[in-house]
Amino acid sequence: MNFLAHAVLAGDDPALVVGGVVGDWIKGPLPGPLPPDLARGVALHRAIDSHAESHPAFQRSRQRVSPQRRRYAGVLVDIFYDHLLARDWPQHQPLPLDAYCAAVYRQIAARLPDLPDHARPAMRLMAGEDWLHSYADLAGIADVLHRMSRRARQPNPLAGGEAEFAADAAGFMADFLGWYGDAVLFARGWARGMHE
Repeated sequence: MNFLAHAVLAGDDPALVVGGVVGDWIKGPLPGPLPPDLARGVALHRAIDSHAESHPAFQRSRQRVSPQRRRYAGVLVDIFYDHLLARDWPQHQPLPLDAYCAAVYRQIAARLPDLPDHARPAMRLMAGEDWLHSYADLAGIADVLHRMSRRARQPNPLAGGEAEFAADAAGFMADFLGWYGDAVLFARGWARGMHE
C-alpha cells in the first residue's frame, strides 16, 4: 500500500519503479506474466516489504497502533510512512513532489501494455486521482483508508485509522526516520546485486 515509498526506493530505473508500484497486484512466483525487468521491480517490492516487517523501527510503529486496529497495523504503518515521506518530501528528494509523481505516472503509462489486465485499472486510477501526491495531507490518508475499508471483503476498522497517526505523530515520525535511511541502503544494495 505504500506506493510512494516503493517508487522512491526503486531509484532511477523505470522498470524497478513500475514493478515496485504495481507489486501489490502481482501474486505468485516471478516472473509470472511479467517481462523480466518488471519482475525484478516486483521482486524488489517484495524484498522491501520483508525488510520493513523485520525492521525494529517498523515493528515499533506497529505497536503504536491501538489494539482495536492492531490486526491492520502493517497496512496502517505503510500508509503513515507514505504520508510522512510525502509531507516532508523536500527533506528526502530534490525533485518537487508533483513533478516526481507525474514522472512515475508517465513511467507506469508507458508500461501498461506489459502489466496483467487486472492491474491496469488500478494503475490508471492511481494516476487519474493522483494517489501518490494525495498522501501529503492527512485528509488524503483518511480518504485512502476510507476507500480501503469499503473495498475489503470483511468488516474492518480501517476507516478513521488516521486517528492512530494523529495520536502519536512524533513517534511514527521517529520510527519512519529510523526505517527510511536503512531502507534506502537496503534497496540500493539489492538493486546493485540484481544488476551485477
